Amino acid sequence: MPCVDIETRTLRAFGETVPCAIGRAGGISAALKREGDGATPIGQWPILGAMLRPDRLSAPRTALPWRWLRPSDGWSDDPADPDYNHPVRHPHRFSAERLWRDDHAYDIIIVLGHNHSPPIPGEGSAIFWHVAQPDFGPTEGCVAIARNSLFSILPKLAPGMQLTVAG
Repeated sequence: MPCVDIETRTLRAFGETVPCAIGRAGGISAALKREGDGATPIGQWPILGAMLRPDRLSAPRTALPWRWLRPSDGWSDDPADPDYNHPVRHPHRFSAERLWRDDHAYDIIIVLGHNHSPPIPGEGSAIFWHVAQPDFGPTEGCVAIARNSLFSILPKLAPGMQLTVAG
């Protein structure tokens, strides 16, 4: 199973170890995770599925459920929203992150099951495994690796797998 080491900022998966970026505030116990804190929650997170940019990638080989991103796609990050920590379409009357970005961070999004079923308002949203910035700068709480590494791992991921984030 894929595993992130918060201390070494590496991800181990399928016999390989690659650099990864984590939240700007480092790792935090999942019990202490709060919306907007910039921390990556420590724990085991189910890998729920994937979303990909159709204008930047070809169709993936993967057993995961996946779909193409659309320019109107968003992810609710507003604790007052009944759809908190779930996908939404823009325009959306509550705050929601836009998933169609100019940078390449969301060319591939692996959706993780942190605070998912059911989500508890304010305990963190949009915790993804996605593409790292070229300088491996910090995320807002997600895990990020190089695009080529993520695309090569995608075919090895399957329903029922988890990403472990260890501190």
